Amino acid sequence: MNLYKCFLTKNNCYKACQTIVPKGIMVHSTGANNPNLRRYVGPDDGLLGPASSSNWNTAKPGGISVCVHAFIGKLADGSIATYQTLPWDMRGWHAGGSANNTHIGFEICEDGLKGIDYFKKVYDEAVELCVYLCKQFSLTEKDIICHSEGAKLGIASNHSDVMHWFPKHGKNMDYFREDVKKLLIVGEAHFGIYTVVKGDSLWKIAAARLRNGARYSEIKALNGLTSDIIQPGQKLKIPK
Repeated sequence: MNLYKCFLTKNNCYKACQTIVPKGIMVHSTGANNPNLRRYVGPDDGLLGPASSSNWNTAKPGGISVCVHAFIGKLADGSIATYQTLPWDMRGWHAGGSANNTHIGFEICEDGLKGIDYFKKVYDEAVELCVYLCKQFSLTEKDIICHSEGAKLGIASNHSDVMHWFPKHGKNMDYFREDVKKLLIVGEAHFGIYTVVKGDSLWKIAAARLRNGARYSEIKALNGLTSDIIQPGQKLKIPK
């Protein structure tokens, strides 16, 4: 995964600064024939290229209250990258329904829907992003849906993405979830799982499980933790 960060600080969604506890991931695609990240993300950081005048770093992009947590698409040099545009635990405006309160949402920039090479690259990038998020928030492939699946569940607006695109290249959300699962299983071979109990600290766990409390930073990094605070019942990955 080629992950960068460029928060859309001028977007009203970012300014609202509401938080969520992520319970799932929703996959979107942009519905426009423009695979370039600079169409949506700005300002230019030297990799994106000059931002489009219609990019989403504005109060209401296109006059609509909308914002997602990330975009996947092309950099100025043509390579594929992911740009995080909101903190993962910030409430996004992407689903048009109650999934905004529970799901991280990201957009895959569409091309003309016919380019197989581009599709394979952004598909793989999306799989890797979902694996990363699953590890960070203790989710599984079962917690991943697309916008159209969200609509069928009654938690998102009536959009067809990504099922108007994926089947054109022999994929669907079941295949996508299976590909995420495969990478998660590969990763699990390199760590064990520990359930936090009352009185635990990262240092204490590292001392007991890794025989060196100073290695607590490895546990912190493996689990994507941004602080040393842990809660009873929380499941932590422990390096082997």
